Amino acid sequence: MKPFFYSLILFITISLCTNAQSKREKQVETAVETLKKALLEGKREQLEAIAAEQLTYGHSGGKLENKAEFVEALASGKSDFLSIELTDQTIEVSGKTAIVRHKLSAQTNDSGVPGNVNLYVLLVFQKQGTWKLLARQAVKLPK
Repeated sequence: MKPFFYSLILFITISLCTNAQSKREKQVETAVETLKKALLEGKREQLEAIAAEQLTYGHSGGKLENKAEFVEALASGKSDFLSIELTDQTIEVSGKTAIVRHKLSAQTNDSGVPGNVNLYVLLVFQKQGTWKLLARQAVKLPK
């Protein structure tokens, strides 16, 4: 009887932990979609809501932006995403921190100049009431 009881307790514990992790991963996945929508729409309020005050946003060319610079570039149209496709996404949650990796393919129109980007992206989200983008770094995909 004891082995059955211990097995049942172990099964319940693993199930609860798996469901809790899945719930947090889904919340982060929703935050990624919120970020994607904000990037596409370029609305200042959406961008400010998803970005942490301490945001450091790294571009594939080496340029770094803080929250104000990130929001202004998109809200002003200096940086403009026309389409974004995310693939091969992974999400790892550890406490109040989440690490997201994916490939990003996008059509852009930065300062009126059409372009295409293909990037590997690393996002770091932090739970600050809601999941906020704390850091982002992109590198160009090899051709």
